[in-house]
Amino acid sequence: MVLVLTGVAVVTGAILAYINHVTEEPIKVQKEKTLADGIKSVMGGGDLKVSKTDTVRQNDAKGKELTYIIYQTQDANNKDLGAAVESTTGGFGGDLKILVGFDPEGNILGYTLLEHAETPGLGAKADKWFQKGEKGDIIGKNPKEKLTVSKDGGKVDAITASTITSRAFLLAVNNAYSAYKATPVDANTGATKQNADNNKELKK
Repeated sequence: MVLVLTGVAVVTGAILAYINHVTEEPIKVQKEKTLADGIKSVMGGGDLKVSKTDTVRQNDAKGKELTYIIYQTQDANNKDLGAAVESTTGGFGGDLKILVGFDPEGNILGYTLLEHAETPGLGAKADKWFQKGEKGDIIGKNPKEKLTVSKDGGKVDAITASTITSRAFLLAVNNAYSAYKATPVDANTGATKQNADNNKELKK
């Protein structure tokens, strides 16, 4: 019986390892495509490319180090369009990770949720609630003056019954702006090496 169970465990482990190996590359490709589509979406669409990728690390109010990935973008004529920034904060149900696009002046062009564990029908509404024309519309706003919910004296309407998620979302946006504005024009410190793929135009 012991030998049988051991054999089954070994075979099962081998099968799982093989499946993981087979699916690893497709999953990686899909993540890259999702990110590329997200960057294009939050930057307003059109023909654009990622000209440089920077990593910025900053401490939050509690002293915890947070990492931001900044995708500097250009159009076909190499004109700077601004950047898409990955930012993560703790939401109601877990980490809330967003990608937000800024023009060169820091105005918000768009955003998308990359990951979240918020309650369906409540906090999960963040993917639409703050979009252009919606109740909590932040598109076109500049977080130079921090964005806060009206309950805290700000000008952004919180998601109904999801103030915690709304605060977390706006904190992620404010932090993304701070990281973007802290990025030197030709960042070297904390910057990742430019990936050759970043120079490829994001396909329509």
